[in-house]
This record gives sequence, C-alpha cells and structure tokens, in this order.
Amino acid sequence: PFRSFLAERDATGAGGRNWLFFGDQHFTTDFLYQTEIQSWIQTGVLTRLNTAFSRDQERKVYVQHKMQLQAAELFSWLEAGAYVYICGAKEPMSVDVENTLLAIIQQQGKKNAAQAESYLDELKEAGRYVKDVY
Repeated sequence: PFRSFLAERDATGAGGRNWLFFGDQHFTTDFLYQTEIQSWIQTGVLTRLNTAFSRDQERKVYVQHKMQLQAAELFSWLEAGAYVYICGAKEPMSVDVENTLLAIIQQQGKKNAAQAESYLDELKEAGRYVKDVY
C-alpha cells in the first residue's frame, strides 16, 4: 500500500515529508521494488527510508529495532502531525511494531502507559494511525 501512496505522490507532485520503515528476511531476495524505492529517495518523493532484513546477520533485526533507534525523531514527527500506516503480517509484526510505538510515545513523550495508550487512541480517532494487516 505505501508503494501506491508514493507512486501517487510522485505522479501528482505532492509535497510533504514521508518515512518508510521496510522489513523482510533478506535484502537480496525480499527487498521488492528496491530500485523504485531508491529512485524515490533520490528524487525526494520519499524523505526517509530505514530497512530491516532480519536474516542477513546472526542477530535478527526487525522494523521495531530500527524504530527504536530513531525514537526521538519518530516521536517529533508524530508531534508535528505525522500519520502512521502499518502494513503486513498481523502477528507478530504489527503487534510488535505497535508495542514499540507505544514504548516510544511513553519514553519520548514522558507519558505513563495509560497516557501512551490514550495518545495512540487519539491518533486512531484522527485517522493518523491505520493498520492494513493480514
């Protein structure tokens, strides 16, 4: 779904920042649409890209690990009005990513667990947190 979003932004010349966290098992076999995504980085259609290929090293690295490394900036994007779209496997990926997002909101926003849940609920109600999972 995010690829279609980027293709539309490219076709219409839409402005604004966007950030893709992409994960799969192997860079060489699973980084689908790699050249297209890299082209969007070069042309500025895609502002930021963080990838996680879990099986390309001894210790597994997932999208949520990459999110944690960018926690402060990710939270600042949320505070500035960013939208979050989670696409892919419902379990365990989307659950793990949501839990990481809650931890980032709690840590960076200096909130307790209930306040972080409330923050995420507000994002959902505003249509700024959407999941397309299977």
